[in-house]
Amino acid sequence: MPDLTGAAWRKSTRSNNGGECVEVADNLPDVVGLRDSKNPAGPALAFPPGTWAAFIRAVKSETLSR
Repeated sequence: MPDLTGAAWRKSTRSNNGGECVEVADNLPDVVGLRDSKNPAGPALAFPPGTWAAFIRAVKSETLSR
């Protein structure tokens, strides 16, 4: 598991106000972290920055095509 020490977590802009949120940390040079905001001490997913960028592009593309 990549080291997420120093990660600056922020909530997704798509998260609702019901507490069901994901947080992303994209301030680290070699990894992007993703975690459940309801359980910040729990497990986190880690992605290479290029993979994360491709995911975001695909989501935006799908959202725009609807």
